Amino acid sequence: MQCIVNRRAQFSASHRYWLPELSAAENNQHFGPCTRAPGHGHNYVLFVSIAGELDEYGMVVNLSDVKQVIKQEVTSQLDFSYLNDIWPEFQQTLPTTENIARVIWQRLASHFPLVNVQLFEHPELWADYQGNGMEAYLTISTHFSAAHRLARPDLSYEENCEIYGKCARPNGHGHNYHLEVTVKGEIDPRTGMIVDLGALNQVISDMVVEPFDHTFLNKDVPYFAEVVPTAENIAFHISNLLQQPVHELGAELHKVKLIESPNNSCEVYCDTNTAKTPREFSGTHSHTGNSLKSAKLEARL
Repeated sequence: MQCIVNRRAQFSASHRYWLPELSAAENNQHFGPCTRAPGHGHNYVLFVSIAGELDEYGMVVNLSDVKQVIKQEVTSQLDFSYLNDIWPEFQQTLPTTENIARVIWQRLASHFPLVNVQLFEHPELWADYQGNGMEAYLTISTHFSAAHRLARPDLSYEENCEIYGKCARPNGHGHNYHLEVTVKGEIDPRTGMIVDLGALNQVISDMVVEPFDHTFLNKDVPYFAEVVPTAENIAFHISNLLQQPVHELGAELHKVKLIESPNNSCEVYCDTNTAKTPREFSGTHSHTGNSLKSAKLEARL
């Protein structure tokens, strides 16, 4: 029986983004405030995921052993350190979140059958590394507030209520949407980055947060004049808005996760099998228990 177990750890450390071969102006252009000496710090949170068969004791691996190895190989060395100087790997490639995750994998891989190393720099920025050379994933979390109404104009009010319940009420309702955007790319061997983080933040703000925030989606966002703004359809639309701009930054959009409420979220994986355009007035809503067939969706009721 295959199982994945996860172990959490944490450390506090500082780092600086600075390449000596660049001028001060060039470093500032690339890295902004992160160039400031003597550096800045984070409370990092680490999740190590290990896969395997259950043994006779009902365990994949003894988590006490995992705890000790992570402490010995990672946290005891990185905690309260200046990352640029602590490990030789960070002399050649800057200690970005994605590169730290990659190097932690390298230091733990001989001890465990790893499947993922996830490192949070802070609650709105984290990286995942899965042992694929220089490929890594970077996730930005943000939010916007908006109202919507779930109703197909070709149906009666009674029919819409039967499908969407309270969400079909004529004056709509609102949510504080939480959005997670995950991009995939190759870690640059010098900068340690898979994408310009400032540019990625700006793209998400310009394409999604600013146009969607404090709107009535059905009336203020033209796309939803013809598509029911379910969480699923909103996530699809966001993925379509972001795919090309992210590609132009040198990365690929991997996943869009939209959290409508603590009990309801959906995920769209942006691969070649993902549909680009949901059918007009055909959006399903997770309140009904339905799902779109053309993407992997997760609804928590």
